[in-house]
Amino acid sequence: MKKIVINGNRPLKGEITISGAKNSVVALIPAAILADSPVILEGVPDISDVDSLKEILEIMGAKVEHVGETMMIDPTEVQSIPMPHGKINSLRASYYFMGALLGKFGEAVVGLPGGCNLGPRPIDLHVKGFAALGADVRNEYGAMYLRAGEEGLKANHIFMDNVSVGATINIMLAAVKAKGRTVIENAAREPEIIDVATLLNNMGAVVRGAGTDEIRIDGVEELHGTRHSVVPDRIEAGTYLAMAAALGEGVVVKNVIYEHLESFIAKLQEMGVEMTIREDSIEVFPSHDLKMVNIKTYPYPGFATDLQQPITPLLLKAHGTGELIDTIYEKRINHVPELARMGANIQVEGNMIVMKGPNELTGAEVVASDLRAGACLVTAGLMAKGTTTIFNVEFILRGYDHIIDKLTGLGADIRLVEEDEKN
Repeated sequence: MKKIVINGNRPLKGEITISGAKNSVVALIPAAILADSPVILEGVPDISDVDSLKEILEIMGAKVEHVGETMMIDPTEVQSIPMPHGKINSLRASYYFMGALLGKFGEAVVGLPGGCNLGPRPIDLHVKGFAALGADVRNEYGAMYLRAGEEGLKANHIFMDNVSVGATINIMLAAVKAKGRTVIENAAREPEIIDVATLLNNMGAVVRGAGTDEIRIDGVEELHGTRHSVVPDRIEAGTYLAMAAALGEGVVVKNVIYEHLESFIAKLQEMGVEMTIREDSIEVFPSHDLKMVNIKTYPYPGFATDLQQPITPLLLKAHGTGELIDTIYEKRINHVPELARMGANIQVEGNMIVMKGPNELTGAEVVASDLRAGACLVTAGLMAKGTTTIFNVEFILRGYDHIIDKLTGLGADIRLVEEDEKN
């Protein structure tokens, strides 16, 4: 069993470099199997989700070389075989193999995905999209069985009932080799979707409109290998910006695309956080007398649901009463009782999180319930007086590349501890 131990209330100072986006790379890796020759991805983060995807690819017959931040995927020997349940169940983004396999082979058998438990996150929009392209989709014994018609997938006009990043990407993956022009209306607009579309276009696909609410895809017969750099992780960047605002004595966050974080940075500025924004970095200065703000999450370009939990400890340092409403995942509240255990004046009222500050947090034993809740607790532990021990850290390691090393480099007293299960 692994745990993270933090001796808190220490200032952070120095530079930190943001890694490639977790939410991009978990789609880029499955997308690579659509090619007929090797795909090279640069800026791949060292996270457990990537390790799981690599294992799945190798089981399917792909050759994968992963050295440092570069991953070479040779899909020429890939076969459409049922996806292994163990890896699928631990990794929500495994559902991108549905669209990729359906697009490449016209069939797929993929176990229903796992990942963080944030309440119901149905895949009905994915199924609707695949069916619109002419695929037969069945759910049997906890797995999705997908098969195109005799003439293959056919383009269609697809309207998304709700904005969904996962469904938008999955339909893109399936549609790039479908006959005709597919139009996705009410598509998600996240930067990660643009990143996937860029990879597909570099492979020879014809995808237009990514980053808007209408994506047009003209099907092609073949896709080839390419080299692609993963976009910086805006959620990791936001997490470290919040940490720097809470504890920093001058922190420079590098490899940042400001435009991807405008709504988040606007809230930091509203709170009174002092920053200098440069072309690809943001410097955060010591902040005092922070003002509490209200936050409501929305699909991009609104305030990201994935940054709701990471910013919460910073809000607890601010003066006043604030409300936080997550319109994407209403059940994203499991960090609240853990923060309360550390002495925070925070509670859930109806569909909102209500907090009053400023708070002085005290170290405690806490449990990470999901990836971003884990990041929240790391920040809280860094802020707290005394020692904080975080359990269920596997969630954190799913999505934050070398988080211990990066924070140690800023002066934090944080370590990852391996503990015998019997203790």
